[in-house]
Amino acid sequence: MGMTTIDVQRMSREEKLKLMQALWEDLAREGDAVESPAWHGEALRETEERVRSGAEQVRDWEEAKAEPEVSVWRLLPS
Repeated sequence: MGMTTIDVQRMSREEKLKLMQALWEDLAREGDAVESPAWHGEALRETEERVRSGAEQVRDWEEAKAEPEVSVWRLLPS
């Protein structure tokens, strides 16, 4: 039996975060099974150019996750 939107709405925040993590891990195992759209390549090239020009800096992922803008990551189990 499949999960519906109503089922998700009834879940606690903790259950939703656990489900989100399980979905992410499952998708990550599939690797390159889904081809990225063409605009992803262009966005990556633009980002690389901003980094090369000094307009943007690379940040450590663990440090970035600690920022308030992405604080949802701190709610997930390590």
